[in-house]
Amino acid sequence: MPSAEELKDQGIKLFMQRDYEQAAETFRQAAAVYEDDGVADMVAEMQVNLGLALHSLGQHDEALEQMNMARAVFEQIDDQSRIAQVLGNMARVYAKQGNAEQAITNYREASAIFSELGDEENYGQTIMAVADLQFRQGKVMQAAATYEVGLESVGELNARQKIMKRLLRLRNRFTGGGLPEKGDDAESAADASTPETSDENR
Repeated sequence: MPSAEELKDQGIKLFMQRDYEQAAETFRQAAAVYEDDGVADMVAEMQVNLGLALHSLGQHDEALEQMNMARAVFEQIDDQSRIAQVLGNMARVYAKQGNAEQAITNYREASAIFSELGDEENYGQTIMAVADLQFRQGKVMQAAATYEVGLESVGELNARQKIMKRLLRLRNRFTGGGLPEKGDDAESAADASTPETSDENR
């Protein structure tokens, strides 16, 4: 029988190939082997991976159930980085379900942890995920303010983010505004642009 590590790698490969059904089954097998080996944190990691596969299959409730179980394990061992990551993954599922309020709540919690850990890249990406949700809600000015905060923390910008940054700088030139100071915490970033009712995978 393959080892847990081999099953994990196989599951990731299947996921990247978009064979989500087989990836989900492989992550289940990997979790079972890790459990037999007594490696609780890796069982939880496989539950997150399984949740991502189920999310891609449109099975959002089951995906959240798996991720919540993983989150409980990470909280038990006080692994703040993985708590933040699973919160971000759960936010994507909530957003896909149309529950923008819960998605933004999860992203805020994740960004606060990333900020405390000094993980600026993930902090920035999480803040920009909030901005995307606000934009979809039609809260354009709030989204722009949130996006500015996130952009200042991200190292390598993708093409869309580069365009957004240029547009924001152009807007600021005409309005007299400026990019906020780096170091604004997650709560102030969210509060500056929080919708009245607070909220993909790969």
